[in-house]
Amino acid sequence: MPTPHRVVIAVFPDVDLLDVTGPAEVFALANRESADNAYEVRLAGPEPGHVTTSAGVRLVVDLTFAEVGAAVDTLLVPGAVDLRPDGPVPRVDPAVVEWIRATAPHARRVASVCVGAHLLAAAGLLDGRRATTHWSTAALLAAEHPRVEVDPDPIFVRSGRVWTGAGISACMDLALALVTEDLGEEMALAVARHLVMYLKRQGGQSQFSVPLSRPPGTRRDIDELCAYIADHLDGDLSAAALAARMCMSERHFARTFRRETGVGAAGYVEAARVEAARRLLETTDEPLERVAATAGLGSVETLHRAFRKQIATTPATYRRRFRSAP
Repeated sequence: MPTPHRVVIAVFPDVDLLDVTGPAEVFALANRESADNAYEVRLAGPEPGHVTTSAGVRLVVDLTFAEVGAAVDTLLVPGAVDLRPDGPVPRVDPAVVEWIRATAPHARRVASVCVGAHLLAAAGLLDGRRATTHWSTAALLAAEHPRVEVDPDPIFVRSGRVWTGAGISACMDLALALVTEDLGEEMALAVARHLVMYLKRQGGQSQFSVPLSRPPGTRRDIDELCAYIADHLDGDLSAAALAARMCMSERHFARTFRRETGVGAAGYVEAARVEAARRLLETTDEPLERVAATAGLGSVETLHRAFRKQIATTPATYRRRFRSAP
């Protein structure tokens, strides 16, 4: 029986609850899906006993920091913030930083969740690396740690053995990426299905994805149509076809869709197709012709035009920057 991957999650007073429980649930579901328990998850804190999270829920510490030792496969560092009138300020406890600095060299990989990146940066682990964090504290991370190349847009970034993730729910995308690295794509997709996640997002994707960037709507039929669009990107998604599917006139459909989503149907479809193309560029070596066809953009020329319009770069440049390591 293979030795399980030992995941040690740091916990400390006022830690964000989802930063801890989100990844833990991903690893637990991977254990259920695999033939054997692939992960052993332990919570490590500065002292034995309980830690009260930001949500008021108390977590039980499995190990003290002093008891962790060198037997760490994955060191996962969540974050905590102080909410102030001028915005959230990450809490950087010197004792936690010192423990991370001493423990990280023994781990196969280190990952931060949300504002946990500020703890990794304080420990010197992000110097000379590209990293991300929650968009609300990215400017502060860049100002306080000029040797870190801060990118506020992606939901997670991998730089060698160091991973950084945005918040809040992006912690689950990061954990799924770790599962992909350990157990393969099929296992990660199986876990994502259990979690009923809209899709397993890749690291280069923006923190504001197409479904999440639209304002909350009041019509379930429009929500279902958006899901249909995501599943049929290479089909006929013209305004006429979508209006017919909704049993509306084109004019009435256009007004309804814009009112519910904040954008026109054509713009929404193009953004969804570009997002799909981004995932293909990040995770496959498919030629651009195939990427354009699969994402529903038709031709390489249309793919280039959409990329320049939406993310101000070319597909080839995007792939060079965000292609996942094999």
